Amino acid sequence: MTATTSAPTTRRLTTARAMSEGIAQEMGRDEGVFVMGEDVGAYGGIFGSTGGLLEKFGATRVLDTPISETAFIGLGIGAAVEGMRPIVELMFADFFGVCMDQIYNHMAKIHFESGGKVRVPMVLTTAVGGGYSDGAQHSQCLWGTFAHLPGMKVVVPSNPADAKGLMISAIRDDSPVVYMFHKGVMGLPWMAKNPRATGPVPEEPYGVPIGEAAVVREGADVTVVTLSLSVHHTLDVAEEMSSRGVGVEVIDLRSLVPLDTATVLNSVHKTGRLVIVDEDYQSFGLSGEIAARVAEVDPRMLRAPLARVAVPDVPIPYARTLEQAVLPTRERITAAIDGVLSQ
Repeated sequence: MTATTSAPTTRRLTTARAMSEGIAQEMGRDEGVFVMGEDVGAYGGIFGSTGGLLEKFGATRVLDTPISETAFIGLGIGAAVEGMRPIVELMFADFFGVCMDQIYNHMAKIHFESGGKVRVPMVLTTAVGGGYSDGAQHSQCLWGTFAHLPGMKVVVPSNPADAKGLMISAIRDDSPVVYMFHKGVMGLPWMAKNPRATGPVPEEPYGVPIGEAAVVREGADVTVVTLSLSVHHTLDVAEEMSSRGVGVEVIDLRSLVPLDTATVLNSVHKTGRLVIVDEDYQSFGLSGEIAARVAEVDPRMLRAPLARVAVPDVPIPYARTLEQAVLPTRERITAAIDGVLSQ
């Protein structure tokens, strides 16, 4: 695995373009790497994650599939077992229900059921997240659901450089990797503008290690643990609160499986206060897991009760005002930080 690059670069890409570039570089390096899914070819993926691949590698390595997730995910599993390295796109994470048997009873378990003799080096990519009035069946994150099920690594990039590096690491990994990208970080012109969705990306291939969180902003007063689009919302809040003299330390988890508990604990030990921001459902999910790991090691690190900003246990509403009420917005993050600081 190539180490994360530290060379400075001024070249800027969107997250979508960075993902596509990482895939293209691995396809050029290894003929066993191929891509398939709905609209990944001529359309370039509905969120731009496979743009340009069909023109470069042709229809034998970039396969548009019928709307049959069970069939093409099963095909990817079979190809991986036989030594190839497929990248299979499940268009929306919300569609996992129609193909969960292939994902969890096969992709995730074959290595265990074979006593370690059979590997499944496969990347399952999928779009997640709300904020665009896509309704209850196209707006969930569900990374807590996938992280709960043993046998799969789960990565969630928040920016272009990590998107490319995590993609390369996922393709080269011998385990099945679920690669979940939020629509709001892709840098697409027809979505709400996110200035950090375009950023510097080195041209050469590089890997971002799976299982290492990043401290994306240092601070001494409160730790905010988050991921994906919520990293951007939290950074906006942290910048605003710095003018009030509040130092917010922001941790981007980047990977859920493996989960970098050490980075979280080190930060909480320093600040003594913890806010967890998660666009997944609150109950039985990531926010509770982070809280439990802190409590299991030493709850005395916390000088105030922790706070969670997550989606209430309701389907994501279609109406924009209702959708904004349940998502982890800047306003909710600010209120949570103020709450823990006041105690």
